[in-house]
Amino acid sequence: MRKEDCFYLGKIAKKFSFKGEVLAYLDTDEPELYENLESVFVECNKHLVPFFIESSSLHKNDFLRIRFEDINNEEDADAVIGNDLYLPLKMLPKLSGNKFYFHEVIGFEVEDKRLGIVGKIESINDTTAQPLFEVLNGEVEILIPMIDHFLVKIDRENKKVVMDLPEGLIEMYH
Repeated sequence: MRKEDCFYLGKIAKKFSFKGEVLAYLDTDEPELYENLESVFVECNKHLVPFFIESSSLHKNDFLRIRFEDINNEEDADAVIGNDLYLPLKMLPKLSGNKFYFHEVIGFEVEDKRLGIVGKIESINDTTAQPLFEVLNGEVEILIPMIDHFLVKIDRENKKVVMDLPEGLIEMYH
């Protein structure tokens, strides 16, 4: 499984019992969706390795207590502490309306209510305080802040993000 085909679920945070159980921190608003997983990919030495889950239960809201098959003692558990967890993208819950996953709008066109098609979303920069759509218009890269009240509609059918951008934002790139 390639990392590009997966999403980051969380991280194995610490050991839970001497029998090799671990606590994984889940990076999600809805941890209950991941309570009954059969398996998960654990990143080991830059490779995603499938681990099968014998049992798991939610622990203190954001943690999942996991008993993996083949991890039966503390030494085995130590080997995976700190490792990231991934799941295939197809396991993401479907979002509707104007909620979206960053990866799903890559390649969508941005359409401004006033100016029409502004360009195509090449990537999303989420290293800044405010995530940015990186939109390519010919040779010009336009950075558009991902602000809820600029967002009119996610049109999945036509692969468009319709926005109502403040006057001057796009114009400053030309």
